[in-house]
Amino acid sequence: MADLFFVGTSSGKTSTTRNHSSILISTTNYNLLIDAGDGIPKAFLLYNIDFNSIDGVLITHLHPDHYTGLASLIVQMKMYNREKSLDLYINAELKNTVKNFLTDSYLYPDRLGFGIEYRSFSENISIDVSEEISFIARKNSHLASVSELKDNSEQSFSCSSFLLNIGSRKIFYTSDVGSEKDLSLFDDNKYDFLISEITHVDPKEIINKSENDNFIRQIIFTHYSDEDVVETKKFINNLNKDLKSWVILAVDGLKVEL
Repeated sequence: MADLFFVGTSSGKTSTTRNHSSILISTTNYNLLIDAGDGIPKAFLLYNIDFNSIDGVLITHLHPDHYTGLASLIVQMKMYNREKSLDLYINAELKNTVKNFLTDSYLYPDRLGFGIEYRSFSENISIDVSEEISFIARKNSHLASVSELKDNSEQSFSCSSFLLNIGSRKIFYTSDVGSEKDLSLFDDNKYDFLISEITHVDPKEIINKSENDNFIRQIIFTHYSDEDVVETKKFINNLNKDLKSWVILAVDGLKVEL
């Protein structure tokens, strides 16, 4: 048995009622948190999530609403006397940046009381997280325009979308994208669920894409600002009956059984 729990569904624009985008994948023997943006410890307390129940954290990219809460989360794990190691799944290009971020936050490995295992990944290589969870990452265009402005040749602008295998289910999680073209990153695969942000891509494009893919069981919209709520709900309500039945606008605290 496995499920998804939407810890946060807000975009980069901070909301007073929703947390920044984060999803918890829970299976019988592993809990994987996708992204840990600002405020993630408070979100855990709100939903009674045990800090030390998290086995691993997967970071999609380094925008603050997706990763800068990681240090605060690790501090709470230390305060709650964590002993088991924490797996940190991070693109190989970003590993040193994240390592330095944690060290600069005074989170020295020999003082935490538990280990942090950096599980680096690269594109198109299947990564086994546990017996029930694996994923493949592919770079999307979310940070393409920013990368053109870089003045440090060593800085990486990697942002990944993922094909997640959870038990018998396959999930395409877009993370943040650059355009509707990124919705086709896994066209060589079939998947049961499409979880897509809707801040940087029009929901209409997601629906158009899904109508050409006859294997999708559910579409879940996430990563949206408070200002988007009314129009997005109106958009979903105006879909035909068949489409409407398998489109969900995620809210914080939503649990989806796989």
